[in-house]
Amino acid sequence: MIRIAPSILSADFSRLGQEIATVEAAGADQIHVDVMDGHFVPNLTIGPPVIKWIRKTTHLPLDVHLMIEDPDRSLADYREAGADALTVHVEACPHLHRTLQRIRELGARAGVALNPATSISSLECILDDVDLILVMSVNPGFGGQRFIESSYQKLRELTQLLGPRRVERSVDGGVKVENCRALAEAGATTLVVGSAIFEASDPAGVIRHMRTRLRDLS
Repeated sequence: MIRIAPSILSADFSRLGQEIATVEAAGADQIHVDVMDGHFVPNLTIGPPVIKWIRKTTHLPLDVHLMIEDPDRSLADYREAGADALTVHVEACPHLHRTLQRIRELGARAGVALNPATSISSLECILDDVDLILVMSVNPGFGGQRFIESSYQKLRELTQLLGPRRVERSVDGGVKVENCRALAEAGATTLVVGSAIFEASDPAGVIRHMRTRLRDLS
């Protein structure tokens, strides 16, 4: 089944526990947590203390997306805080293979994210060392951006490159009810959804509507 991963970057942090409980009750599969350092991307969000608190509020897996410089310095901190998956950017990791090995050594699933302008070919040497590949369909740093249409082709190329490998293929940015099925048909197995869920008057209804559109896909 195609996974739906609400991205709390778009949630109301003054009532974050309630927001997470709402999407969990609506059938979300995992929670996507964006960490930004104000250097790798032009925004600053949360760190391990908040993730540790989030871990106490939900039993859903936490996919922690590290949009930070030199992620190797803090992998253990985010894992200890409760991350089930740690996703780093290929653009931020000069020794990507070693970084992915370290994530697995810590007991987390190892993920790699690609900015829109980064080629799928940059992953060719680490395909057997990764559990999750995240295709950014907007430029990282802010929620609510317009979806980049070339992401469909990128997902198709990624699916072909992976072949029979059972690697999670995630897409993040501009994902909505209207394009969720097309993204899954292009190869996405996880849909990271932010503003389309948390800025809706009925967040649970958005998840249910997506499930309806995705019902016969796997």
